Amino acid sequence: MDSRPSASADREGAAPSAPDLLERGANQQTSTRRLFMQLQVYGGCADPKPLSAALGAAGVESVLYADANDPRGVGVLALAEDPGYFVTGVREVLGAEPFAGLARRPELTMLGRTYSSGFEPDLDNWLLERPRRTVLNPEWPWAIWYPLRRVGAFARLSPQEQSAILREHAVLGRAYGDADLAHDIRLACHGLDVADNDFVIGLVGRDLHPLSHLVQGMRRTAQTSEYIQTLGPFFVGHVLWQSRLAP
Repeated sequence: MDSRPSASADREGAAPSAPDLLERGANQQTSTRRLFMQLQVYGGCADPKPLSAALGAAGVESVLYADANDPRGVGVLALAEDPGYFVTGVREVLGAEPFAGLARRPELTMLGRTYSSGFEPDLDNWLLERPRRTVLNPEWPWAIWYPLRRVGAFARLSPQEQSAILREHAVLGRAYGDADLAHDIRLACHGLDVADNDFVIGLVGRDLHPLSHLVQGMRRTAQTSEYIQTLGPFFVGHVLWQSRLAP
């Protein structure tokens, strides 16, 4: 949510301005579009092949992961611009066999939406195309997904202080991305998460160790060490099947 006070709200007795729901990028770009992602995790899967067949037959844009921490565990990451698709098309597939016979792990469910910071040179690429390319890239089969919640004190910092803290975090992440070691997906989940988290983070890459190493490095940043209240739980997956990325 945009926490900037409006000029009209500053005037005593004036009616508040309408909420600004637009995503904003550099050079006055605006967009009403964003990409939602949802992770559902299951146990008790002896054979994942029927799961990938069901997802493919239904045309659900998604990734099926093997859970690295559960020999019979799987995760389904579904993507959609319309969040209504999660309670229609995705629900129909995951509510029927072969998924209906699995044991769902609700503590690992994550739902979030892409968002802008106001500085993106190509807004639609940031909100829609880059996240799809990242999670559907067959050359990056490893993934770590986790939610996080900031402490309230972060919201009370000045914009300049917030920017400096976030810049430290971003520079570290960019170094791993430029070296093709780890690539991130950042989703906002305010009001969407059962545990009241603020963000969902996805890290994907060719190998697992660089993803873990990046999480370790992030622990030393000011944001994580001083302004994160909770981090996790973590889902670690390796791609079993994924939708083909549209050209």
